[in-house]
Amino acid sequence: MNDFDRLLQKVLTEAKAVGVPVSDHIDSHITINKRAKQRFGRCNLVGKKYTIELSEMLLTAPEFSCCQTIAHELIHTCPGCMNHGTMFKKYAALMNRAYGYDIKRTNTLDEMGIAGQPEMDKKGMATLICRKCGRKIYRVPGHPAVLHPERYRCICGGGFTVVSKSNKELTAKYILQCKKCGKKIMRERMSKAVENPQLYRCTCGGELKRLK
Repeated sequence: MNDFDRLLQKVLTEAKAVGVPVSDHIDSHITINKRAKQRFGRCNLVGKKYTIELSEMLLTAPEFSCCQTIAHELIHTCPGCMNHGTMFKKYAALMNRAYGYDIKRTNTLDEMGIAGQPEMDKKGMATLICRKCGRKIYRVPGHPAVLHPERYRCICGGGFTVVSKSNKELTAKYILQCKKCGKKIMRERMSKAVENPQLYRCTCGGELKRLK
């Protein structure tokens, strides 16, 4: 389980090392928000002191993802950075270049290494897929491997990802994408559209291309 307060001090040191002017008035204790499911973090200004809260989802996320989120919130304490405007982007770019972060307005569950709500097959089983070899295994929704896939390994040694609505394309056999709007269409079987995507159109009217 991640120690948010320890990581806060680590990221504070990183920010100051590259010249990001974070505030000197930041609460050293990070609050855990157990209800936040649509955001990973928040920076609040109470009086003259900033407080940071993180979603409970990050307690078991990769430490790097936690640091990235903390860095995001710390940038909000810089002058003129309570939004995601020009100054925020400038300091985010500094942190990204120096430490390999991907600080931006929002990140997905997949990008943060957090499994979303699992997709169920017709038998009510959740699907896990190996990130290394692509092998699929099926477990009941409450199985420890579904709740904490980061603790398990495939027979090839690769880590597992829970297939959710946001990463369903991982298991799709064929994927088409609209060149106009970017919409992705997943297919499990070969079809005329998969064979000749240029002959078909997306609902927006855009031409399709095959990704895999």
